[in-house]
Amino acid sequence: MYPSLFRFLSRLPLPVLHALGWALGWLSFALSARYRRKLFEQAQQAGFARSVALGSVAEAGKMVTELPRLWLGGPVHLEWDGMALIEEAIADGSGVLFLTPHLGCFEITAQLVAQRFGDRLPVTVLYRPARQPWLRDIMETARSRPGLSTAPTTLAGVKQLIKALKLHQGVGLLPDQVPPEGQGVWAPFFGRDAYTMTLSARLALTAGARVLLIWGERLSWGRGYRVHLRPFRPEAGGQLSPDPLEGARQINAAMESLVRECPAQYLWSYDRYKAPAGISHSARLQAEKTQGA
Repeated sequence: MYPSLFRFLSRLPLPVLHALGWALGWLSFALSARYRRKLFEQAQQAGFARSVALGSVAEAGKMVTELPRLWLGGPVHLEWDGMALIEEAIADGSGVLFLTPHLGCFEITAQLVAQRFGDRLPVTVLYRPARQPWLRDIMETARSRPGLSTAPTTLAGVKQLIKALKLHQGVGLLPDQVPPEGQGVWAPFFGRDAYTMTLSARLALTAGARVLLIWGERLSWGRGYRVHLRPFRPEAGGQLSPDPLEGARQINAAMESLVRECPAQYLWSYDRYKAPAGISHSARLQAEKTQGA
């Protein structure tokens, strides 16, 4: 049933899918008090008004309903902002580490880079396999396309990413995703400590890659997407720090800068401040106290 529905949705025009997503987002908002609380708390924590949080409700629904079209459907309208940054990296012979937060349509960013530059800069993206077998099969099929491959969130997957960067290829990941216990540090994100992966900084430092910030803006009325690219300019000296905590802080600051470009398309319902499984509440509080000293 579900695979058939997914394939049916993939044939619908993007404006229709985004209209369905608008309805789904507001239905989720209306039915879940926990969802509403998390949405408002995290947007307020970042210093944004309730209107920004409310604006993100429909965008979160669109993120779900657009997936069938992006994975299995026909092409959609795409625009570039900052394409020259990739051209420069290719000309330098550099591997490229693409970093994007849970902002806009992060699914489209790797697809577009692979579509435009895959023959010169193949891209490998880090992903967490879906729990449902039917969705996992569709996801793996859809994300394996010319110029684009995937790496699971395992040690073998990390080695695959390092190898790709050393071969001067591209790698994409979401550094604001909460990592497993032992693979992160508590670093500030919009003024509050969040368990932050150290992998993104380690990849950049290990392979000497060029780091680019990227995010996919969802255009209004289902008109398509505009992919934005920005140079990564770390704070505190202009270089990425080899210290895990300082490197995580620098990358979190870069993710904040992207979110500020279009806060209504950030996934404020994502539990960014949760402690990963294996870290007790007391251990988290102690870590935050130590880092704040």
